[in-house]
Amino acid sequence: MRVLVVGASGGIGSALVEALRGRGAVVGLSRSGDGLEVTDEASVAAALGRLDGVFDLVIVATGALVLGGVGPEKSLKSVTAEGLAAQFAVNAIGPALVMKHALRLMPRDRVARLAVLSARVGSIGDNALGGWYGYRAAKAALNQLVRTAAIEARRTHPQSVLVALHPGTVETGLAPELRAGHASVSAEVAAGNLLSVLEGLGPEATGGFFDWKGEVVPW
Repeated sequence: MRVLVVGASGGIGSALVEALRGRGAVVGLSRSGDGLEVTDEASVAAALGRLDGVFDLVIVATGALVLGGVGPEKSLKSVTAEGLAAQFAVNAIGPALVMKHALRLMPRDRVARLAVLSARVGSIGDNALGGWYGYRAAKAALNQLVRTAAIEARRTHPQSVLVALHPGTVETGLAPELRAGHASVSAEVAAGNLLSVLEGLGPEATGGFFDWKGEVVPW
């Protein structure tokens, strides 16, 4: 099995790379290690264009909650055009560009999986608390992008599995103060959970949104 992890230097991304060692050939791409800027299509095209062969599993482990020192908005009064644009660039547009250029690297004659890290707060149906406007909206947009790409991918890759995954609350260096009061797991545990879920998803699941237990998350 050949695996590509985009965002390999992040907390979950690096844990995924380590967990996958020994299961096959793993290629990791990141901003710090490879200069990959997911919000810049030229950068994405160049980084993925250098790769040869096919990958049975592609995981897009990029994303950010706090951008430019600004955390999630607590009220509508805190929403800014710049903040919304930044959230969409990193959490929706970036992964979409990776999907665009990664599809050619997936085999057409067998099951091939592509997973993007989303978040439960991107669920419109599960939103009972409000707040976090930009991050919620960007992740909701990401879910729609994955759903739409899955439909198109089936036409050329009949056994493809494109899904959005919620990893749960993970202990990384990303805004630890926002984890207060929430049960969390280490990045290593989260990576193991995500890989277990992916192994159990077949082509019938393509376009879906699943949590770290493999349960469907409402749109």
